[in-house]
Amino acid sequence: MDVVNKLWGLCNTLRHDGIDYGDYIEQLTYLLFLKMADEKGIDIPPNCDWESLKSSAGDDLTEHYLGAIKTLQKQKGLLGDIFTQAVSRFNNPVNLKKVINIIDEVEWTALDVDVKAEAFEGLLEKAASEGKKGAGQYFTPRVLIKSIVRLMKPDPRVRADFTICDPACGSGGFLVSAYQWLLEQTGGSFDRKELKRIKTSTYYGQDLVARPRRLALMNLFLQGLEPTIYLGDAIYEPDNGQRFDCILSNPPFGTKGANEAPVRDDFTIETSNKQLNFVQHILTILKKGGRAAIVLPDNCLFEDKAGDVFKILMEDCNVHTLLRLPRGTFTPYSQGVKANVIFLQKGLPTENVWIFDARSNVPGITKKERPLTAEYFTEFEQCYGDDPNGRSKRTDLGENGRFRCFSLDDIQARDYKLDITWLKDDTLDDGDDLPEPEYLASEAISELEAIVDELRDILELMEREEEF
Repeated sequence: MDVVNKLWGLCNTLRHDGIDYGDYIEQLTYLLFLKMADEKGIDIPPNCDWESLKSSAGDDLTEHYLGAIKTLQKQKGLLGDIFTQAVSRFNNPVNLKKVINIIDEVEWTALDVDVKAEAFEGLLEKAASEGKKGAGQYFTPRVLIKSIVRLMKPDPRVRADFTICDPACGSGGFLVSAYQWLLEQTGGSFDRKELKRIKTSTYYGQDLVARPRRLALMNLFLQGLEPTIYLGDAIYEPDNGQRFDCILSNPPFGTKGANEAPVRDDFTIETSNKQLNFVQHILTILKKGGRAAIVLPDNCLFEDKAGDVFKILMEDCNVHTLLRLPRGTFTPYSQGVKANVIFLQKGLPTENVWIFDARSNVPGITKKERPLTAEYFTEFEQCYGDDPNGRSKRTDLGENGRFRCFSLDDIQARDYKLDITWLKDDTLDDGDDLPEPEYLASEAISELEAIVDELRDILELMEREEEF
């Protein structure tokens, strides 16, 4: 069954009720959440549950739904948090009834997908195709997330205070996947005391935007978890003192909103580059001995302040592994973004950086002909090894191989900039396999954004000098 197309059909129904693209997703998630809670047998206050909605019709349905939302907003704990500031955009009870009936036809929790995340991302793609931009800020491919989680092994059973965080969590994909990995490892069998701790005091996140935060809360609530997901700007707000054992994150791409450097005492390098500031934020909130995996676009490896940030990072952390992701990994939302994943452990200085090139001589990812699959990361996972902190025995595969080791001296000679390549990429010479124009345009924009970041930093420095 095509979940996305079914939900997009619902969106067309909502469109007749005067609901715009931005509200499509939110209105559907309220109803999907109540249906999935019903399927899972989760307690919902009387007259707010799915059965009571199904049994209503006409104007009574509209009033009943409005009353249910108000009641849910007043609930204590996570349920009330999910429905904070929720409003119904339905004016026509016929349309509301139509949506309820279509949702009721499907047993959503039985589908072999992360319904909320997959549907949300699919709807963003549909909206983007109709001229709406910005979908990529919420999107990390599930295939990539699962590969990272397998390598990082975020196991809260190792210590009673073990915590997992995504400071740019979007719809909660990393956190959901981390818990699903744990269930696979344990078969869902926990000591009762351990289970309560894992469910209530382990999973943390933050997002700047209310809508994805709500989706993250719903996603994790439907997993039986009670996460803490903050609403706010992780890099511009002062450090709140919380520290975490494992951080999995894909900070939002682009420079939107990054007009000035954050004023934070714990940020050693002053830059307006959002992703580099997220790296500094993660360095702050990661416990000593803790590990992190961070998705970063290429410009974060070579732009002006990148070397300064990575110098600090490598003094405080063992930045042991870097994965160059295939072209088009973030298709269709940010198709031209070339990105990487850096893996590190805090508390030990860097001696060597192992780089795996999953991009050179690899045909670019496309939506239909070459979708991203787990096979793209199979060789990398084997090279990475079983130790989540990168201490497994590794083999440098030489100039013709994809996995190579670079010493700290090598990195220092490059001013700590990690845009290191050694394989000749024959696909770039193949006229039949050139990247799509959209990819090339997006790539050019990404490089221009890096230049703009550098110019902005220079201007800020000049303004300060004039003040003195």
